[in-house]
Amino acid sequence: MTPFESNFFKYFVLKFNFFGLKKLIATSYACSSAASTELPLFDCKSAGEKTTKVPYKIEISEVVKNPEAGFDITAVTDLLCNKKNVLSRLKGNGDFRSPECIELLKESDVVITNPPFSLFREYVAKLDEYKKKFLIVGNKNAITYKEIFKLIKENKMWVGNTPMGTDMLFDVPEHFAKTLVSTKQEGSGYKIVNGIVKGRAQAIWFTNLDLQKRHEKFTLYKKYSAKEFPKYDNYDAIEVSKVVEIPMDYDGIMGVPISFLDKYNPEQFEIVGSADDKDFYPIIFGKYEGRIMLKGREPFKRIFIRKTKSVPLGG
Repeated sequence: MTPFESNFFKYFVLKFNFFGLKKLIATSYACSSAASTELPLFDCKSAGEKTTKVPYKIEISEVVKNPEAGFDITAVTDLLCNKKNVLSRLKGNGDFRSPECIELLKESDVVITNPPFSLFREYVAKLDEYKKKFLIVGNKNAITYKEIFKLIKENKMWVGNTPMGTDMLFDVPEHFAKTLVSTKQEGSGYKIVNGIVKGRAQAIWFTNLDLQKRHEKFTLYKKYSAKEFPKYDNYDAIEVSKVVEIPMDYDGIMGVPISFLDKYNPEQFEIVGSADDKDFYPIIFGKYEGRIMLKGREPFKRIFIRKTKSVPLGG
């Protein structure tokens, strides 16, 4: 993807001076077909629908004149006329695990990107290894990945400011919009907003940047009753099917939906474990083979929590 195609790059160029940035670094794994005609510097040669992979990096150290909202190749050219800004080929393939990309990672203070979902575990592991601040997009279900959940449990990573129930919509090319409409169901694969087809992703923001909502106390109103909150068949915890109904007067372990992380305040609650982490509950055994069961059925993904010791009953 070229600079003028990346909305991350566009946004931070436009906000470069507003945020007081020292440097903005962007890399690519391969250039797009658009780059083959508009960025001949990289000699991207098209062969049918295939494009030669030519990874690059662009380093912006000064933005004298903010590009216009259109942000086309002219805006990129204007940026590169400034000798303080550099556009160059990468020596390797642009993989985030490559030595030169690791060196760029070391140089950075904050990483903001949309990493490949298939490599999400490995990507986050690199960020954690180098102790980087980050704001990244990931599949909503990544919460339950063992490696990711461990970081959430240890308060090294959490859900971003946008609520998990809010759709993450994306602009898509016209040809792809037609494909979505013909092959996907509206509401799940795409949505139409003001007559425009938007791609819909089962995705959320993940970050380790502090957020105000992580310090907001979640108000509890419901009182515990054994009838409304039954215990699991094979684990000493109660089932709370709706986050808003977490009982105010129960101090034991509770199983809650993963959407709880929208309300998670580590000063109010402690995350004990996850129903998807088979190392979490070795006491669960027998015919269920490590699965949480409720009245003979396995509930959808659950996180186990309890109030912190500093929070009194009813708090």
